Formats: sequence, C-alpha cells, structure tokens
Amino acid sequence: MVRLGWIAQQSGAELHGDGEIPVSRIDTLVDADASAISFLTNPHYKKHLAETRAGAVILAREHLDDCPCAALLTDDPQLCYARVAALLAPSDEFTPGRHDSAVVDADATVDASAWIGPTAVIEAGAIIGPGVFVGPGCVVARGARVGAGSRLVSRVTLCHDVVIGERVLIHPGAVIGADGFGLARAAEGWQKIPQLGTVRIGDDVEIGANTTIDRGAIRDTIIERGAKLDNQIQIAHNVRIGEHTAIAACVGISGSTTVGRNCTLGGGVGLAGHLEFGDNTHFTGQSLVTRSFSEPGLYSGNMPALPNREWRKAVARFRHLDEMARKVNRLEREIQELQRRTKGD
Repeated sequence: MVRLGWIAQQSGAELHGDGEIPVSRIDTLVDADASAISFLTNPHYKKHLAETRAGAVILAREHLDDCPCAALLTDDPQLCYARVAALLAPSDEFTPGRHDSAVVDADATVDASAWIGPTAVIEAGAIIGPGVFVGPGCVVARGARVGAGSRLVSRVTLCHDVVIGERVLIHPGAVIGADGFGLARAAEGWQKIPQLGTVRIGDDVEIGANTTIDRGAIRDTIIERGAKLDNQIQIAHNVRIGEHTAIAACVGISGSTTVGRNCTLGGGVGLAGHLEFGDNTHFTGQSLVTRSFSEPGLYSGNMPALPNREWRKAVARFRHLDEMARKVNRLEREIQELQRRTKGD
C-alpha cells in the first residue's frame, strides 16, 4: 500500500482530496474498490465515473465535478495513468546468477549481476551486460551483445552478432537477426543471397511477442532508441526505424524502407520496400503504403468495410474506372471545344 499523496507527487498530478488514502493497484472504473486507483482516459467511459467505488481517479479537470471520490488532476490522463501504473507495478528485481540447466559457453562473457534462466543458451563470444535478465529458453547466439539492464522475457532468440542496447525489453518469442528474404531467381529455382549484415537495437526499445526483425543483407537493420514495437510485427532486412516511433501489431515493413522519428503505424499497416517516410508521419490501421511520404501528417490508404452488397457493387465499378476516366476526359475536351466555339461566335 502507498499513500495517494505520494503517488500525486511522483506522477506530477494535482491532488484533489485526502492524500492519506492508501492504494495498492490500478483498476477500471467499474471494477475498482477503495484500495484501487482508477482512470478516465476515454470519454466513452465517463458514464461509469459517477458510480465508481475507486479510492481515487486520474482524470482531466473538466470531469472533476462528476467524480465522487478523490482525484489526481492532469492535462494528460493517459500519460499520468502510465506513470501511476509503473509506480504500482510489481518489481522486476531478480537475484543474479544462472540456473543449473542454462548452457553458457566458456568463451561467453556474462556480467556477475546478470541472470541466465532455465534452459537458456549463451553461445561463444556473446556478451551479457550488467543487470541483464535472460529468461527461460532464450538463445543468445555467437557474438551477440546485450546491453545493461535489458530484459529478454522468455524464448527470445538473438541470432549471431545482433547488438541490443541498454534497458531494452524483448517479449516472448521474438526473433532478432534471422536471415532476410534474399533470393535471386535461377533457372532451376531460387538462389539464396547470403545475409551479411546484422541487427542493431538502440537503448530503451521495446519489442513485442513473436515479432521478427531480419538481419541486413549487407548493411545492418537498425531500430533506433526509444522505438516501441507491438506483437507479431515483421521487419525485413535493411529497414531503419527512427527514434521514438511506435508500431502496432501485425505491421509488415518490406526491405530497405526507412521510417523517420516519432512516427506511428497503426495495426496491420503494410509498407512496400525501398520507401522513405519523414519524421512525424502517421498511418492509420490497415493502410497499404506503396510510395514515400516525406511531409509530416496523418495518412490513410484503404477502404473501410462496407455491407457486402455495397462492396460487390463498388468492386464491379472499380473494373470500369479506367474506361470511365477516358470518357470523362473526352467529355471535358468536347465541353472545352464547345466553349471555344461559343466565344468565337
């Protein structure tokens, strides 16, 4: 249990109410009890505010009159909620050492303050820095490096020579540094192109579960510091992701594409290869992007779902768009000719 006043001080929120109220966890407006602190970040849930049983609620000042309990007032409830949740989250502390079932090569370097979990494998030449947590079933291949304070939760695979920065969080099942999809067409089928680069991950990056980041074909694939990647993302060889860019689940980024700083990619976005996107470019979910965008802004590139009958009609019309465009152009020319003749008369 911690006191509400301490939470307000640590999160930078303005306290409205009794600072001695004890709270121990975060919960929703509907489910919270007096020991929980709740939050209102989406106006859709305002209907639950008046009846909440929470000990306190994080909210904007405009909603204070509807709050029946203590409040933490802030201009950005979402950010304040994130800070408070971090304060109340269970600790990630661990005891340094290695599990008896871990396999650590004699030529690997493992800092004394790191933890190597059950069945983890650390190959020759790998370097595990101070305070690193290598969870169950992880593989750190030859020559890979993991920076101080990073956490490989479980079943994470770092292929050879991958470089992980400091305080990086990698969730279960992620694979960093597998070969990119490099193939040349041959008469008898496909010729594999050796993937000679690696992957370099900057400080304070988070990589979601089952996300894959391919190694570069010649130069490296790079994820710059502070980038946040959701689950089940595919990043191909030689991609570069800029600082503090956030990418939602199921995004696919083709090879040699560069995404700038402070960008966002919504769920299911697909980026074609060899494109460049400037800083502060944002794409809504399911957008299919086949050209570069250098200017900051919000972009969308797909048609929302329609009733099936309407969709069938629209598809039928799509097939005639080129013919319709030619007819429109012809009609415009005819109108212009008529206007010219009228003026001449």
